[in-house]
Amino acid sequence: MHFTRIFVLAAIFVGAIVFNQSAVMAQNNNWTHFRGNNLDGISVDNQVPEKWNDTTNIIWKTDIHGRGWSSPVIYGNQVWITSSTPDGTEMSGICVDFNSGKILHDILLFKQDSIYQKHTVNTYATPTPCIEQGFVYLNFGSSGTACVSTGDGRIVWKRDDLKCDHVQGPGSSPILYKDLLIMHFEGGDQQFLVALDKKSGKTIWKTDRPEECYRDLGPIGKKAYITPIVVNVAGRDLLISNGSAVCIAYDVKTGKEVWRIVQGEDSTIAMPITENGVVFFYTGFVTPPDGEKYAELMAVDPNGTGDITNKNIIWRVKSPVLQLLTPLIKNGIIYTVDSRNNLIALSAKSGATLYGKKLTSRYNASPVYAGGFIYFTNVNGETMVLKAGPSLEIVAINKLPGELYATPAIASNSIIIRTERSLYRIGKK
Repeated sequence: MHFTRIFVLAAIFVGAIVFNQSAVMAQNNNWTHFRGNNLDGISVDNQVPEKWNDTTNIIWKTDIHGRGWSSPVIYGNQVWITSSTPDGTEMSGICVDFNSGKILHDILLFKQDSIYQKHTVNTYATPTPCIEQGFVYLNFGSSGTACVSTGDGRIVWKRDDLKCDHVQGPGSSPILYKDLLIMHFEGGDQQFLVALDKKSGKTIWKTDRPEECYRDLGPIGKKAYITPIVVNVAGRDLLISNGSAVCIAYDVKTGKEVWRIVQGEDSTIAMPITENGVVFFYTGFVTPPDGEKYAELMAVDPNGTGDITNKNIIWRVKSPVLQLLTPLIKNGIIYTVDSRNNLIALSAKSGATLYGKKLTSRYNASPVYAGGFIYFTNVNGETMVLKAGPSLEIVAINKLPGELYATPAIASNSIIIRTERSLYRIGKK
């Protein structure tokens, strides 16, 4: 809409400045989901340290009881994570003060006698919470989901009736969309997405994965661990979700399928990513007539309806199966480490490899970005810091004690890192 009166334009301009400054300040202070406020791993902060160790640039360190690979989420002066006893009988939500590292809340949320199986690498507290002003939402897969008041630690509502056979444990993280809390339950027995009223916990919609895409798969092949994203396509918000056999775009308000791309016969883990109107995602396994299994990273035009498998794929690149971390995309470059420990940068436009390097450790945590740098953390507690760009430049390799599987969070020019026993706030001192 165009306005001709100068005073209206001036008012809009000033208002835009105030709004943008407020939005940036809110982003700087918060990290609300797995991979951040926009589910993309990107922070607007530009003074995050590039170098540290267990004594340098450590603002605080807090030991955390139990075991869990959920990533930290941040709102204001609170950092929330989940944890469970190693045997999975008790599951808790833990809140740490962002400024001091002091534990503010330690809330037992679920107790259970019957424990489902999981992979030895996984934990019973792997899904990352999501948070907003006043409330945090903590999910433990089939063990339950809880909404907690961040002000006093009061449990607002709980659900423990949403079930699936996780086979190797839960991994999908919940996301917030307006008044909805959206979650994935994709097990060996059933695969569905569900949207709850975030205020009450009541089910708004529930959608099963299409049976025809899964009927020929074994139980383990039906399992997925992905967290979805929401993209706006031609004025309509779509939930993009790549399961083990099919990637589907759903109307996020209703759960109705809009389009699908069919490919895969086993687990997907990495979540979709997007930039400049293009969606990128890893497929499940493909078994060729001869040779070894592979997956593919696909670039897709998200405009369309129905089966767009043969219509909307812009490019596809073969990849080893079981892509664990979610790539980061920034300024037309996709940064990833595949399941064979290959660091790769790809052109988002063509899929061409810009550079590659063989690494010696596994990288399960997803990379994050701040101030022109990409932060990759490996399972041995090391964080490799790269300068963003089309050529490889390793700035630093930083080491903390213990294993590290959780994706870092960034807020207020600090990086929050969770190791197997501790939570660290790292910032320039």
